[in-house]
Amino acid sequence: MSELKFEIVKEIGVVAEGTKGWRKELNLVSWNDRAPRYDLREWSADHKKMGKGVTLSTEEVVKLKELLNTI
Repeated sequence: MSELKFEIVKEIGVVAEGTKGWRKELNLVSWNDRAPRYDLREWSADHKKMGKGVTLSTEEVVKLKELLNTI
């Protein structure tokens, strides 16, 4: 299995913080040298380890914002 390459291009904000120091964050991340996408997942404090998450295009983030505005 090849190594996953990523770069956090922009840290947008922390959604929640766990008791063990891991934080659920919204960031702009480039995966494997591709164009950056919005990314929501848990990260260790040093950003070397990550949990499962979801990546979204700009269009998907706009649609998600519209949906969240309805609740």
